[in-house]
Amino acid sequence: MAPNEKVLRTDSMNQNVLKTVYAVRGELYLRASQLQAEGKEIIFTNVGNPHSLGQKPMTFPRLVLALAEAPFLMENPETAKLFPEDAIARAKKYLSFTTGGIGAYSDSRGLAGIRKEVAEFIAKRDGFPADPDSIYLTDGASKGVERMLSVLIRSDKDGILCPIPQYPLYSASIALLGGTLVPYYLDESQGWGLDMKELKKSCEDARQKGIEVRCLVFINPGNPTGNCLSEDNLKELVKFCVDERLVLLADEVYQENVYQDERPFLSAKKVAMSMGEPYSSSLELVSFHTVSKGTFGECGQRGGYMEIFNIDDGVAQELYKLSSISLCPNLCGQLMVGLMVNPPAPGDASYEQFTEERSSRLASLRRRAHTVTEGFNSCKNVTCNFTEGAMYSFPRIDLPEKALAAAKEAGKAPDVFYCLRLLEVTGITAVPGSGFGQKEGTFHLRTTILPSEEKIPEMMAKFKEFNDAFMAEYA
Repeated sequence: MAPNEKVLRTDSMNQNVLKTVYAVRGELYLRASQLQAEGKEIIFTNVGNPHSLGQKPMTFPRLVLALAEAPFLMENPETAKLFPEDAIARAKKYLSFTTGGIGAYSDSRGLAGIRKEVAEFIAKRDGFPADPDSIYLTDGASKGVERMLSVLIRSDKDGILCPIPQYPLYSASIALLGGTLVPYYLDESQGWGLDMKELKKSCEDARQKGIEVRCLVFINPGNPTGNCLSEDNLKELVKFCVDERLVLLADEVYQENVYQDERPFLSAKKVAMSMGEPYSSSLELVSFHTVSKGTFGECGQRGGYMEIFNIDDGVAQELYKLSSISLCPNLCGQLMVGLMVNPPAPGDASYEQFTEERSSRLASLRRRAHTVTEGFNSCKNVTCNFTEGAMYSFPRIDLPEKALAAAKEAGKAPDVFYCLRLLEVTGITAVPGSGFGQKEGTFHLRTTILPSEEKIPEMMAKFKEFNDAFMAEYA
């Protein structure tokens, strides 16, 4: 090394970092930010970030959080005139869980009182008990996923079965930790349905290559596909994991975001418990939830939890140790989790307002899911399955040969080329399907359904005008 050469360089750093790709905040996002700085109006539909697209905070949670952040307000008699009594009571209750307010560290798993509320929420949702000591509050669901993958992955011979398309948190984390992603493709022709033959074949093929498949991930409702798994699908996954001795990571962060009635959300834990033995005691399961999605949409609060179920006691102790390295999850996020799982009850001062805000928000999202899907399907060479749940549409774009040639000449993947043109012309920031994984020879993009209901028709009209012109140009 030359005397003036930097010690830390791209060739001397951890090479797994260079292998890590996170398309949601990749090239398209960076170019969009640049265009925005230059004065162009940008519609950021690249990430499920509701408040950035105009969604207002739910009132009750923010009132409680305001009081917890500034407890001296509760010493002022005027506060009772401005804040409902249940918000004041909840703030006092949550502060009583702490050892000095929300500026003090908590237990590394999170506040015991909040974990108890999460356990009660799970028990009410599923009809089966949950143990507060098996709940770990986390800085968003992502930290829980990363922590579990760090426990599972020992080398590049360890494989993680992931649905394709998948949320790139998984591919990025697996690459960073030095593991191997084992893809199983969802069936686009069947509404992005689960194909058990494909799943079993992927597992077998990986094992024949010397990969020890250790874990299966599913996302329900799906990101980026918007599909909802049926009870039969979930039973098949539970049985497969028990039979193949795999840990199941259940990404259930969109459980509140369901826009059809045929397949309501069911948790993996509820299904496993309902199946009885041997599944109820043999399935090694970790499930994740967050305040970033659903009707809260509180992405910036970074609140989430994971529940470990039938996990070895020794592993649980090691998870506690890993949690202790960062001391504790942030306290505002912890309180927001409590507010998500334990909202105002009938008879509480804030109940009617909270219920109206929640129901109107879900009804609007359901309408937007239809508007966006129908908009894509009205475009030339574009087909889109209905967004059954979550926050995204994932249309397929059938690109003409001339467009493929132009992309190659520009040194871009075809879907990246298309999405960059879309951004430059319309200001719509989508994520190319290649960032999530897709079958070879197919091209997609992901967009959220989160722009306001008033703006969605204009956005879809812009998309249609661009797409039809693009297809004509390269016909």
